[in-house]
Amino acid sequence: MDSDKFLILIEMLERESAARVASEVARLSENSAFQQTLLDIQASNQQTIEQLNATIIGLHATIGSLMEEIRLLKGPKKNSHNSSIPPSKDENRPLKKTNSLRKPSGKKPGGQQGHDGNTLLMSSSVDIIEHHTPQFCNCCGLGLDAVEGKLLNRRQVIDIPAVLPTYTEHRIFAKSCSCGHTTAGSFPNGVNAPVSYGTNTHAQIAYLHTRQYMPVARIAEHFRVLYNMAISQGTICNILGRFADKAVSAYELIKTKVAAAAVVGADETGMKINGKKNWFWTWQSKFATYIVAATNRAYQTVTDHFPLGFPNAILVHDCWSSHLSTTAQGHQLCIAHLLRELNYFKQKYNCLWSGKIFELFMQALQLKKKLQPDQYGKPIKERSEIEATLSELCTRAIDPAYPEVLTFQKRILKHRDHILTFLYEYEVPAHNNASEQAIRNVKVKLKVSGMFKSFSGANIYAIIRSITDTCIKNNQNILNAFTNIAKS
Repeated sequence: MDSDKFLILIEMLERESAARVASEVARLSENSAFQQTLLDIQASNQQTIEQLNATIIGLHATIGSLMEEIRLLKGPKKNSHNSSIPPSKDENRPLKKTNSLRKPSGKKPGGQQGHDGNTLLMSSSVDIIEHHTPQFCNCCGLGLDAVEGKLLNRRQVIDIPAVLPTYTEHRIFAKSCSCGHTTAGSFPNGVNAPVSYGTNTHAQIAYLHTRQYMPVARIAEHFRVLYNMAISQGTICNILGRFADKAVSAYELIKTKVAAAAVVGADETGMKINGKKNWFWTWQSKFATYIVAATNRAYQTVTDHFPLGFPNAILVHDCWSSHLSTTAQGHQLCIAHLLRELNYFKQKYNCLWSGKIFELFMQALQLKKKLQPDQYGKPIKERSEIEATLSELCTRAIDPAYPEVLTFQKRILKHRDHILTFLYEYEVPAHNNASEQAIRNVKVKLKVSGMFKSFSGANIYAIIRSITDTCIKNNQNILNAFTNIAKS
């Protein structure tokens, strides 16, 4: 190749390289501008996002303020705590272990078909008779005084006469003997003050206070309005104290009867004395109820009143440790308590094991209803099957996801021998309802009166209530029993 052509080729290559370089420079410049544009857009978007976030935060604050204003204007939502709505209607209410086991019967309210009616009957002995005879003829107006009337019909009205207090004045005299000695009469027992209230008044005050749950202020109003007797609240408290002192011998007799019973139920409940937590305990049998006031819920209360325990009785209770520690021939845990817990587990966890043992306990209760007194000392196939199933369920593996059910199973296994005692003893119930009924009266008293002002007041109520419940169990007239105590 000659030199001219070579130079021409060199120039062409140089020009082509310069163009490529210029093109690459232009491309790089365009990319830098694009990247800068992107950076500018991102910065602008970030600023916009921050502005929107600030706006959203401000709107949330405004909405919260408006919602609070609306809530205040509308007032709080009604529930069982601020209205008459029952707790069962509360939204998001937690499950309770004490839900009732009762199911709707499907029957209409009121007397059921075939029940024995109770008709108000006329009395054969009346106090007042009023005759209503016509004085003249409705047709001609002629007088009928001389005409003998003929009885057509009769009706009776029962009413209570106005009750006024009877004032009895006791006077004592002195007489002088011919020997020169003067002998003075003495006032009857119980007539210790210039003016005092009689035994009927004492008995009625005890009755209203304990059986009718009336507070002291309302008892005073009752006597003032109905009997025109002005009795102060302090006097009523003193009368209740003296009445309880007279009732101690009957109270101790009730305690003896309970200690000697073959089946004893026990329970306890909290109560307030001047706002502080105290306790009422009860031990009751078929014919006697013994209630005590205590400062604690510990086993010490048991030993204070029954130091020997109940060595000849089956003790029925709700598995409280103080009752389990009590000496007894045997124990029976309240099946109703266990069923309520199992029902709670079924609702909360839908646990298969809970349903199985629930049905087993129901089967045991049905067997209790069918057994005759002479069958308890004999082998019973159904009872043996229930025992075997219970033993298997006590050891069956339970999902660890159900910790409450596991704890319940451990308790059942620990007290395995106290579960089905009622299937071996005719007089032993499967539940502790009688004890709960005895202790429930305390709760009614507290709901009506608020609380007790002193421990002595609570103890007075326990003494009188024990006699009240024992009278009811023995079909005795409570007021008559109280009158006899007041006279003693």
